[in-house]
Amino acid sequence: RLAIEPGMIDAMRRDGELIAVREPGSTTWLYPPWQFDGLNPLPSIPRIVRAARETGLDEARLFTIMTARRGLGSEGRVYELLREGRADDVVELVRAG
Repeated sequence: RLAIEPGMIDAMRRDGELIAVREPGSTTWLYPPWQFDGLNPLPSIPRIVRAARETGLDEARLFTIMTARRGLGSEGRVYELLREGRADDVVELVRAG
């Protein structure tokens, strides 16, 4: 869908340039669309993946954090903070695990 060769997108995931998650029992990586600006990953994604790895979070836990509600009673999700230019807040949430 992204017009990027599958091998290249997998290398980007391994290198921490993309967030991916697998459904239980699946061997296929899913790449959430909220991390892209058109065809390109948001520039803050590598920083968020790095924070997750430094904290010892796996892909599934990082995805759970990124898709969690922003607060009690909030309709918004953590990943929406990226679109608001609040990558520092997302990194803090990831580090808190």
